[in-house]
Amino acid sequence: MATETIALYGGSFNPPHVAHQMVALYVLETAPVDGLWFVPCFRHPFDKPLAAFEDRFRMCERAAAALGPRVKVSDIERDIGGESRTLRTVRRLEELHPELRFTLVIGGDLLAEVPTWYGGAELQNSVPFVVVGRGGTGPGAAPGVVAMPEVSSTEVRQALREGKSVEGLVPRAVLDYIYERGLYK
Repeated sequence: MATETIALYGGSFNPPHVAHQMVALYVLETAPVDGLWFVPCFRHPFDKPLAAFEDRFRMCERAAAALGPRVKVSDIERDIGGESRTLRTVRRLEELHPELRFTLVIGGDLLAEVPTWYGGAELQNSVPFVVVGRGGTGPGAAPGVVAMPEVSSTEVRQALREGKSVEGLVPRAVLDYIYERGLYK
């Protein structure tokens, strides 16, 4: 019997930034969950170019470390391989962890798109969602949803390529990793 509820927070995390951390903290403090797992995608379903999975995984570990022991990083999508599909990820985690219940963290701006996702209807019927507003999109699709600050991984990567500062947008430990590995040049 499932005794703990884990919020699954998926994304490219290319790179993870402070708004990702804020979402994780918000979910931990407001949703009926016992923990949260960052789930970096292995391969984006729309062939969006990404830094290597291992680098994004390590950066997520650094971002998660600041949030305490209730936050982990899952490499399940690397184990599954191929294009990342949320339903496959949830199903595999349910198989591996029958003792846990899962919820899915989703941006309010994506909620209307879920029916068009691979297995979207099944996903909606099988796992509860925790809806979080995303910066620049208003408060989201549901009343009481708090919008997070507008920080974009795309803009962070662009600023890094241009040699501009991203101080205050990216956790210090993640930024150190980016510099150590020479990412996003």
